[in-house]
Amino acid sequence: MEEPNRFQKLVAEAKKNIREISPNDAVHELGCGAATLIDVRSQEEWEAGHARGAKHLERGEIEIEIEEQVPDLEQRIICYCGGGSRSALVAESLQKMGYRNVRSMTGGFRAWQAGGLPTIAEG
Repeated sequence: MEEPNRFQKLVAEAKKNIREISPNDAVHELGCGAATLIDVRSQEEWEAGHARGAKHLERGEIEIEIEEQVPDLEQRIICYCGGGSRSALVAESLQKMGYRNVRSMTGGFRAWQAGGLPTIAEG
């Protein structure tokens, strides 16, 4: 078995410090207005398709822009990326910024699509 690379180790460490949520639970919380869903993927990935109802704040910019988009530190925030790694890092970062109700979506957008959940494409 191959040794995990540094990125994989970083993600594994972050996942020890955060909570995850399934795509089905995420769509339920989004539907009843209990959560803000944030896509942390690149602009190109976002435009190719994203979860209906999501906001877009890229991984490299979310820490700068989150306070304007989600000022309430108690608001439930569900982050997702392509497969669940980048969103785990973002969830940990937001927790360090004082957000107390952050989740990373297990399996990311690929799991969302595999579950047949609603998506939108920009192009």
